[in-house]
Amino acid sequence: MAHSTTARLKVILGDNNIEKLTLPNGIPESLDDLIGTIRSTFGLKCSLKLQYMDQDFGNDFFNLNSTAELQDLGTIKVIQQTTLISATASSASVSSESDDCVSLASNDTILLSSPESLSSRTKQWPEEFPIPQFSYDTELQLVKGNSECQVGNKLLTLSSRIKSDILNRVVEEIYRYKAYPEDAHFCTVAEALIKKHPCLKEPGSFNGCYGWKQRLKYKMGNYRTQLKVLGCPELSVNSLRSKSTMDAFPAKKVKRPKRAKANFYPSFPTGETQDSMEKERIELLTDVKMRNNERVITDKMACTFAYRRQEVVNQEPSIQDFKDRWPALFHQKEIDTEFLRLMAVPLEDMFFAQLDIHSSQLIRVIRAKGGSTRQKNADILDQTEDIHLRRECVLKALIIFLGEDADDLIKEYRVRFYSNLHFSSSHHFYPVKHRQFCQL
Repeated sequence: MAHSTTARLKVILGDNNIEKLTLPNGIPESLDDLIGTIRSTFGLKCSLKLQYMDQDFGNDFFNLNSTAELQDLGTIKVIQQTTLISATASSASVSSESDDCVSLASNDTILLSSPESLSSRTKQWPEEFPIPQFSYDTELQLVKGNSECQVGNKLLTLSSRIKSDILNRVVEEIYRYKAYPEDAHFCTVAEALIKKHPCLKEPGSFNGCYGWKQRLKYKMGNYRTQLKVLGCPELSVNSLRSKSTMDAFPAKKVKRPKRAKANFYPSFPTGETQDSMEKERIELLTDVKMRNNERVITDKMACTFAYRRQEVVNQEPSIQDFKDRWPALFHQKEIDTEFLRLMAVPLEDMFFAQLDIHSSQLIRVIRAKGGSTRQKNADILDQTEDIHLRRECVLKALIIFLGEDADDLIKEYRVRFYSNLHFSSSHHFYPVKHRQFCQL
């Protein structure tokens, strides 16, 4: 219901980003009007979903379906449904013997557009673990305890209910990044917890958080057990029921993510089944043979990502068999996108960002080598004014430095590159500088 007087709302935009929204004409009658006001006020461009704090249920958040649920001085949480993964590399000032130039690493924002999946992750483990917000009564006690701890170093005595609330919320936050965290991860989380809430330090612990680390370990194991019973794919894959009779042993063929995989075994998108995924795969075999069909291929590859991952983990197919089943995956653009889905890291952007940072040192090392290698690289390394051309020159000079024939390697790549033009319009993937590089 709309109000004629001014209304104020507390808007939670993120873990450490809380704003106040003033509505001069009161709370809008339409939910769309409220979303539009929030989007324009805070400069949000992606799709939004709102949740409101319900005092009848211990101040938990529920999806907002009508503005009638809102009151003046209420609290709403903004959930941005489109996930952005930003790969930003710092600018590096580099100098060489012949000239001074600035190498600017690319600052690109990559949109990870994949269908909604309950188990999909979009971020790597953070450098500083974000401690989530607890229930209202828990936060009240922690605020009071932190104040007393700051004044008189008095630690907070927790009830079992408050302690359980803290562990539950923190474990849920851990699961957003890893289903099987290691000991170092639990140490990081425990240290972040007592750093944010000093009143939770343990007087008998050597670092003040060893007990919290052990509690989080046990709580994480219990949480995984609950999700396994509910049928979470990445956890139930390791249950004895999912293994064959010959492999029905707890420690045999345990399938867990390795090497920073963010989405090792994701679930199917909502409403999709194995039969529907197989139908999409068969349609892809025809789509890759069509010209100018890039958008369709991209959408279907994103939709079938979970199906593809489960096939790799369960069946462990050979590369040739997998290439026959998923030919669209073996294209440069789809390889980059698949790596982003799996690792939550933009492969090409991160590579070029690191190349920009280390290119000055690489040029000095390459120029320090004499003989025919120095003579071949003399003309190449002089063409370093443009950042894109600089990258290509450094890579080609590095090939020569390592004793390889750059002409043969680039020629072989060009043959493969242009032979795959039937997959899509490849000119969108490589700028003019790429063709200049091939002619160097």
